[in-house]
Amino acid sequence: MAARRPRTTPTFQELGVPVPLVRALAENGVTAPFPIQAATLPDALAGRDVLGRGRTGSGKTYAFALPLVARLAASAAPRRPGRPRALVLAPTRELATQIEASIAPLAAAMSLRTLTVFGGTDPRRQISALRSGVDIVVACPGRIADHVDSGHASLDAVEITVLDEADHMADLGFLPTVRRLLDRTPKQGQRLLFSATLDAGVDVLVRRYLTNPMTHSVDSAAAPVDVPHHMLHIDDRDRLAVLVDLAAAPGRTLVFARTKRRAKTLTRQLVAAGIPATELHGNLAQGARSRNLQAFANGDVTTLVATDIAARGIHVDDVALVVHADPPAEYKAYLHRSGRTARGGATGTVVTLMTADQVAGVRQLARQAGIAPTTTRLRPGHQLLDEIAPGPRTLVPAPVPAPVDGGRTGEKAPRRARRRGSAGQPAPEPRQTRARESGTAGSGRNPAASSTRRASGVVAFSAGSRLGSARGTR
Repeated sequence: MAARRPRTTPTFQELGVPVPLVRALAENGVTAPFPIQAATLPDALAGRDVLGRGRTGSGKTYAFALPLVARLAASAAPRRPGRPRALVLAPTRELATQIEASIAPLAAAMSLRTLTVFGGTDPRRQISALRSGVDIVVACPGRIADHVDSGHASLDAVEITVLDEADHMADLGFLPTVRRLLDRTPKQGQRLLFSATLDAGVDVLVRRYLTNPMTHSVDSAAAPVDVPHHMLHIDDRDRLAVLVDLAAAPGRTLVFARTKRRAKTLTRQLVAAGIPATELHGNLAQGARSRNLQAFANGDVTTLVATDIAARGIHVDDVALVVHADPPAEYKAYLHRSGRTARGGATGTVVTLMTADQVAGVRQLARQAGIAPTTTRLRPGHQLLDEIAPGPRTLVPAPVPAPVDGGRTGEKAPRRARRRGSAGQPAPEPRQTRARESGTAGSGRNPAASSTRRASGVVAFSAGSRLGSARGTR
């Protein structure tokens, strides 16, 4: 009697993906579908409305990108000025950029044009591209709504609409704008909605805009990323030294802070301690945000300090460690932050730093997230830090910026120079008067932090920190 052949995951081609797209995937190193893709592709390729739920990092982008491109390529509809044929809505600029980066090679293989549309950039380039005609627009709701309202774009030719990270759009208050946009797309068009959770706001969209959707859920809403989770109980005065120790290990580290101001402060402190770090938050111009994220992705810096702007949709390969320097306010944010590591089958570790007044809140957060973390009380130099982030620690001092020359007789020094002290040293930072932020370490008053300078939006590294020997006992 012949042995039964074990069941295997179908290939992209067996799922119905056209051969040119299969080749384009292979050229980008993608050869086998993830579960969310295997589940949704047959229905989406057949033109059905799809509701897909999967945790962050589960591969949702290709689950909608492949049928989107395949169906547009098979359609007889022409490309027309100002009338895109597909609309992908995303909650953040970074996510929109990464979605377009995934779609672009697929679209090029089928001779389709793509365009990203979001705020923080000159709208004239977007308007010009819309006028010349594009097939696929990947957009944040606000800016594409502006183009529609001003007559630069019409959605009446949209054949396929995709909502990615729909729950996050609901959290950010975008649903009224999303509904206005969907109301302008043809009712008979295909709609694909992907979300990590199906909260009340998302359910309203499903019931109003999807027709008999095929529902696929490959993970429970609270399923944690399958990685080790550590809760480190520390004294507040030790927070920065522990963070420096973890970030100095080999590999990429993504550090999450509660506020934009806190992210900026932590970045300066890490740089002053010799950690190649940069920041990502909403106070940065779009150009700086893009450059800083690229610097982290290509290895120019090894640590990215971010607010929850990076908690969803941001994909950087091989993030070895996620550190919640400030514990998040709720469990969904914890899961999405943690999902930046161990993506695509890779390994990773998640660490939360908590002080005595944060222990109860963090324990409740862990219960809600459905994780069983290892909790350890420790000080700098503890052996567990080497086990969490193994490898030799590396600090990277760099030359201090040259002094500003404001001493030429009869000339007035530039305004920035006049604010400095003698020998071009930075003036002290103003005293912090705001209430203490949750989990602060040093409250941004590290004198060495002032020597940080900017170069094309990416943090340049400086030496001379009193934290340069943070590992002195190790």
